[in-house]
Amino acid sequence: MPPAASPEVAAAVADAHRREWAFVLAATVRVAGDIDSAEETVQDAYASALSTWDERGIPANPGAWLTVAARRRALDLHRRAATARRALPKLLDTSTDPPGGADLDAEAFPDDRLRLIFTCCHPALALDAQVALTLRLLCGLSTADVARAFLLSEATMAARITRAKKKIAAAHIPYRVPAMSELRDRVDGVLSVVLLVFTTGHDAPSGDGLMRRELADRGLDLARMLRALLPGDADVAGLLALVLLTGARNAARQDAHGELVLMEHQDRSKWDRTAIVEGVGLLREALASKPPGRFALMAAIAAVHDESGSWEETDWPEILGLYELLAAAWPTPVVELNRAIALGFAIGFAEGLAVLDLLGADPRLARYPYLAAARGDFLVRLGRSGAARTAFEEALILAGNDAERRFLQARLAELAG
Repeated sequence: MPPAASPEVAAAVADAHRREWAFVLAATVRVAGDIDSAEETVQDAYASALSTWDERGIPANPGAWLTVAARRRALDLHRRAATARRALPKLLDTSTDPPGGADLDAEAFPDDRLRLIFTCCHPALALDAQVALTLRLLCGLSTADVARAFLLSEATMAARITRAKKKIAAAHIPYRVPAMSELRDRVDGVLSVVLLVFTTGHDAPSGDGLMRRELADRGLDLARMLRALLPGDADVAGLLALVLLTGARNAARQDAHGELVLMEHQDRSKWDRTAIVEGVGLLREALASKPPGRFALMAAIAAVHDESGSWEETDWPEILGLYELLAAAWPTPVVELNRAIALGFAIGFAEGLAVLDLLGADPRLARYPYLAAARGDFLVRLGRSGAARTAFEEALILAGNDAERRFLQARLAELAG
């Protein structure tokens, strides 16, 4: 059994997994020929890094090292399996990406992640499968974390991802950015992917920290890439606006000790005004499309918060109206939850609590901690501390990351005092 890697190497490999997984996997798929083989060779490359970097030192560019190692492993598997002709990758569209030759769309689309996104978001796959598969492959999220993002069990999500991979292989879905005539059918799924990448980083579904900053940053990077690819698309503009306007508050979301700070108590001088200005500009463009899409409506809600001078100045009736438009355009239980919260602040906490109680019967929200946390907050504001404790205890059981758990424990301690 090989000796364990040094702490420095283990940390470097873990950091490379967080930062470089998407780049390495996306570049390897073109050589490996199918998604499962690519994942296997990339995993082999990371395992090899643990021993090789211990012996030779950590490379200056870990992502490049891992990509070369994974692609060499994939090519080696092809050579062992059959002749070069018979081993042509099934995912390649050989008319645009001949093996051993130049990638004809490399100049227009230099980031292999775009190819991987559009492959995973092929219309032959159900939308939820598209999003789940891309989160798993492009972002390297565990199946458990993807399941949490979807409010599903891990077993259900594992089966969904497996079926999606098999369908891509069976249908020989090409690994390429689609022609302009095909883009419209793919864009909504791609935008959903990017939004979930960002939101999973913005509110970490597990772990110690409130955020996974590298994942949130990856979501922003992908949104900007899509903006460059489709500069006239209102939904793309709306998505990028939403990511910018939401992420603009990141510096104020935690105190000096890393503890969660609700928007109500945040130091707004820490908000990123440059991002807010850029986001509002994109939002105006997105809202010019009639009717506005769901990304534009969500961005508009974020903009109302970002442009409010204080919590007390927040225009809750406007936010409520925007959530009502969003609920009509995109009816989901989470949207209804947020609409109920806006209702509470715009009209009355008792009215908002009544809607939250109704939503408690929705099985899709049964394990969603923010429903219980919202009920607890409204109950506190209504002076019902006993019921609030019960709600916060439920939220604590369901909370995803340790920062949220510590916040809920603090609220329970306040009520006990």
